Amino acid sequence: MSERLRLMAVHAHPDDESSKGAATMARYVDEGVDVLVVTMTGGERGDILNPAMERPEIRENIAAVRREEMNRAREILGIQQEFAGFVDSGLPEGDPLPPLPEGCFATLPVEEASAPLVESIRRFRPHVILTYDENGGYPHPDHIMTHKVSMHAFDAAGDPDAYPEAGDPWQPLKLYYFVSFPPERFEALATVLAERGIENPFEDWMKRINEREYPRWEITTRVHCSEQFDVANEALKAHETQVDPNGFWFAVPNEVLAEAWPTEDYHLVRSLVDTEVPEKDLFAGVREAVRV
Repeated sequence: MSERLRLMAVHAHPDDESSKGAATMARYVDEGVDVLVVTMTGGERGDILNPAMERPEIRENIAAVRREEMNRAREILGIQQEFAGFVDSGLPEGDPLPPLPEGCFATLPVEEASAPLVESIRRFRPHVILTYDENGGYPHPDHIMTHKVSMHAFDAAGDPDAYPEAGDPWQPLKLYYFVSFPPERFEALATVLAERGIENPFEDWMKRINEREYPRWEITTRVHCSEQFDVANEALKAHETQVDPNGFWFAVPNEVLAEAWPTEDYHLVRSLVDTEVPEKDLFAGVREAVRV
């Protein structure tokens, strides 16, 4: 009997799963893969980024609102999802930066913060894990901590001497970083928009991204998932407090995005199976190892 493939994506806040790798997850769900998102915090300290949702009753109940948004996105994507139970650290601002709130996710020891993720890995038994790079994709404290606990848990979950109370050991086979906003993608999009005579809504945003000089990871794996771009957009719009449906993010038709760049992209960090890069499949090498 063949084994079902399982994919886990580890994210910091509700909405992160819908802005990074959502179409990939939807594609694999369509192919019969079991997909679980582990959300490390509840997003309690997140800003309200959609002006239409800036209302007192939303602000006063933000934790419950964001959980309900996550439920809607989960249903749209067809995935499983669970919260690790930690409290959002917020994004500190100022010079010097203020201290993080006591007891929040990013202040915890990595070993302690990894425990729920190890338990989730051992229960769900993923073959592949997706997470953030060492900069968190961008330097939010919760994203950086999510990177740390993902790296720790990838090894600890398979170690019978680690976290003995967390269930039977399970060793995932591959780990990837999201490469969510590669410059090449937006350069390709700019070319297609210019050819079609369409204004580029991402121009100013990309200038800001480039000025921050975030680390740029080699794309080792390109997952073709343009058929799922519509589903990914709907999942992101489900997070009403976090995204303006009339904003620039949705200004370009998906058929144009698909023409310019039909993939979501990843950097292979760890692999315990034989595979050759570049890849087109997160499960390259895994399918053979588990006889799918």
